[in-house]
Amino acid sequence: MATLGGIREAGGSENSLEIDDLARFAVDEHNKKQNALLEFGKVVNVKEQVVAGTMYYITLEATEGGKKKAYEAKVWVKQWQNFKQVEDFKLIGDAASA
Repeated sequence: MATLGGIREAGGSENSLEIDDLARFAVDEHNKKQNALLEFGKVVNVKEQVVAGTMYYITLEATEGGKKKAYEAKVWVKQWQNFKQVEDFKLIGDAASA
């Protein structure tokens, strides 16, 4: 479990189905709000912070117009209330070539 208030690496979470779902949710919400056409690629890194629930900082790759870009999504989750909300979604640069 994360330290209350502190942001920490969530090691191994890049391969988690839950984190993958949150990343897809963030891309979908961004597309709705910005009338964009991003296609989710993969989760690259995850950090988490315990707040009133958990704040996930997800670095992900998505494609738009055939170009792969890296984004950071900040998703707030309160599982006991079945609540999730995208707090921030921003472009951070070109995706690293695999």
